[in-house]
Amino acid sequence: MSVRIPTLVPVLLLGTLLGCSAANGDGGGPGPQGGRSAGPAAVTGSPFWVNPRSPAALQVQEWRRQGRTKDAELLERIASRPVAEWPTGGHDPGADVREAVRGAAAEGRTAVLVAYNIPHRDCGQHSAAAAADAAAYAPWIGAFADALADGGALVVLEPDAVPHVVDGCTPPELHEERFRLISGAIARLKQHPNVKVYLDAGNSAWITDPAKLARALWKAGVGDADGFALNVSNFRRTDEQIAYGRRLSGLLDDAHFVIDTSRNGNGPLAGPPDEVWCNPPGRALGEPPTTRTGDKLVDAFLWVKRPGESDGPCRGGPKAGEWWPEYALGLARRAG
Repeated sequence: MSVRIPTLVPVLLLGTLLGCSAANGDGGGPGPQGGRSAGPAAVTGSPFWVNPRSPAALQVQEWRRQGRTKDAELLERIASRPVAEWPTGGHDPGADVREAVRGAAAEGRTAVLVAYNIPHRDCGQHSAAAAADAAAYAPWIGAFADALADGGALVVLEPDAVPHVVDGCTPPELHEERFRLISGAIARLKQHPNVKVYLDAGNSAWITDPAKLARALWKAGVGDADGFALNVSNFRRTDEQIAYGRRLSGLLDDAHFVIDTSRNGNGPLAGPPDEVWCNPPGRALGEPPTTRTGDKLVDAFLWVKRPGESDGPCRGGPKAGEWWPEYALGLARRAG
C-alpha cells in the first residue's frame, strides 16, 4: 500500500496479553549465534508469531547458501521478529489466514494480520487493486473472519481507508458505503472472542486535526473495535505517534491504540510530503514488536508493514508489496 501524508498447544488470549501493555512482552532479538532459536518463534518474550517462511527468513537461507554470511546475520534482525501477514486481496483469504493462525496457535502465540481489501482503496495509486465493490467485499471479509476460527489474532483493519475519506481523496459519494463496510467488518471480526481489531487511523502528519479524524472513526465503528492503529507503512517517530494517539484517544472515549514501528528508526525522510513516503532512502528498523510500550494506552508496537517490501515502483523499487532484499538489508544495517 502507499500511505500518503495529506496525502496471533494453548492459544494465548490477546486480551490477557494486551490488557497490561506496559508489563508484558519484549522486543527480543535473534537466537544464539545470530541464528534462529529452536522453532520459528525466535523472539524471547514476545507474544506475537514469527513466520518461519517469511520473505526475510527465506532470504537469510539463500544468502547463507551463497556465502553472504554477514548480510544474512544482519537480515536476521527482520527474519527473527514477528511481522504482520497481509492475506491477499481479490480472492478467498482463508488459506493465508488459517496458515498464520494455526502456526501461531502451535506455539501459543498470536498472529498479527492486516485486512486490506476495501473497494476503491489507495485512491488509485500503487496498491489500488482490491475488492471490486461492496458486494465483493462482504464475502471476502466473511472468509477472512471464518478462517480465524477460535485462534488468537490481532487484526489491523483497512489501512488508509478512513484517512482517505477525511482528506477528500475518496469521492464523497463513497463515504457512507465505506463507513458501512468497515463497521460491518469490525462486527464480523469481533464475532470471534480471541480477536482484537484495530482500525487504521493514518499518522500524525497526515490528518493533523484529530477532531476531524475522530468524527470519521466514530462513523466507521471504532467504538466496537479494540482501538485504532497509527503509522502503518509510514516512518513517523514513535514518540510523535504516542503524543498524537493520546490526543485522538481523548476524542474516542480513551480508546487504546497500536503503532507500526517497522521502519521508523530514523524517522521520516525530509522533503515534500507527497515525495517522501515511497521507498525513502536512509531509513531504519524501529522498536521491535512488543507489548511493553510504557504507556497504558499503547497496546503494542508492531511491525505492520513488512520491512523490505516495496512501497511501489519508485526509487528503483519493484511493485508495491514485492520483496526487495537490498532495501531490507539497508533497514537492518541502519537499525544500530
